[in-house]
This record gives sequence, C-alpha cells and structure tokens, in this order.
Amino acid sequence: MGDADSAEWARRRREAAQAQADRLTRTRERESERARELLRGFVAEARRRGIEPGPLLARAGDGPPTYRTGLEGWYLSRDGAVGLDVDGRYYLLASPRSLRARLFGVTIPPTDPPLQVGAGGRDGESIALDALLTLRLDAGSDWRVPGS
Repeated sequence: MGDADSAEWARRRREAAQAQADRLTRTRERESERARELLRGFVAEARRRGIEPGPLLARAGDGPPTYRTGLEGWYLSRDGAVGLDVDGRYYLLASPRSLRARLFGVTIPPTDPPLQVGAGGRDGESIALDALLTLRLDAGSDWRVPGS
C-alpha cells in the first residue's frame, strides 16, 4: 500500500468514524427530547394528583442525601440519586464530599435525561424512564428517600 493509498484509507476511516459519532449524537438528542416530554408529563400529573415537590438534596457517595441544592422537585430514585425539578429538568444528585458543600450546599446542573435510567451503572440495575415515572406517580407522597 502506497502513501497515497494509506492517506486515502485513513481519511475514509476518519470520515466513517465522524459519521458514526454524528449518528450517535443525533440519536441521543432525540432520546433526550422524548425523555423531556415524559418528565414534563410527570410534573403535570404529579401536580394534578397533589404530589407536592420538596427540597432535593445531593448525595456524597452511597450515603443518604446530605447537601442542600436549592432545588425543589421530586426524587425519581428511592436512594435519592436522581431527581426532577418543578420545571421538568433532570438531575443526577451527586457531589464530592466537602466541608464547604456541607456548610453552603452545592450547585447541581441539570443533565440530559435518558430513556433508560441506570443503564451502564455499577449495580447493573436499570429501568425504562416511563416505567420509573409510573412507579413514582403510583407511590404518591409515600416515596421515601433514606435520610430525608
């Protein structure tokens, strides 16, 4: 294989890799938009059912939620790792341990919501977002998070 052939092969491989990355990005964006629709529907239904939002706390490690975030919403996971604010934004409620966070709280940015919550996690447990939201709505105000 000559230098020109090698360069052409490398160029085609880069283009193919970029095209694949672009497809994955578009797929992820479509999934996140569908998930946002589900979350907005949850907020409306929770309000309709009288399931009141509460303060969302961030966790440090596997312990109970401990850091103030300034967010109001609903926990979507019983361990307090995932939450939804009153505007339908999705949060992974985790923060590094720190005295500053303990004293002053933390700022947690919203993240793109997945259609499959917990996919790729260490414990191997995942659940479809629509199923999780149904469980959460059916639990009403009895959805308890340890330490909250």
